[in-house]
Amino acid sequence: MAKELINAVFEDTAVVTENSNEARDLFNKNRFGSLLANGRVKLSLYEALLLNEMKKIDILDKRNHSISVESFLKKAKRLDKTFPTCFVVFKDLRKRGYIVKTALKFGANFRVYDRGVKPGEDHAKWVVFPVHESQGMTWHEFSAKARVAHSTKKRLLIAVVDDEGDVSYWENRWIRP
Repeated sequence: MAKELINAVFEDTAVVTENSNEARDLFNKNRFGSLLANGRVKLSLYEALLLNEMKKIDILDKRNHSISVESFLKKAKRLDKTFPTCFVVFKDLRKRGYIVKTALKFGANFRVYDRGVKPGEDHAKWVVFPVHESQGMTWHEFSAKARVAHSTKKRLLIAVVDDEGDVSYWENRWIRP
């Protein structure tokens, strides 16, 4: 018997699951999303798309109709034009065993926890800025990103995505000679 998908509704800038044990297991076992007081799990758009690809959730509109991947991507790109590049990085880091959370309050795209570390138990090790290889970055932009990492006591990770969807990571740290 095929396992039933968890229903999750696209609500403005996030996706919220149904109230079920299976949905809460996404958070409890794999740290996807954040647990809401009503027993539902609020997922970032990156988490929702990955879980949809993994056949764990069905993303619905507010009228409970399934949303196609193409439609979801169109909505996500309207909210953030860098969504496709960021998603490639998010997916790559999750596949490598890292827990990845959004980092808007840190002025970055993502915060990444070292393997085995759960959010709330310790702090994230890196702030991550995805960039497509065709994009340029000025020294001023790079310096601003380095300052964000330093001020949040995290390491800077620049994730460069190429046209084939491969990701190269470049870490920058402040050192004292």
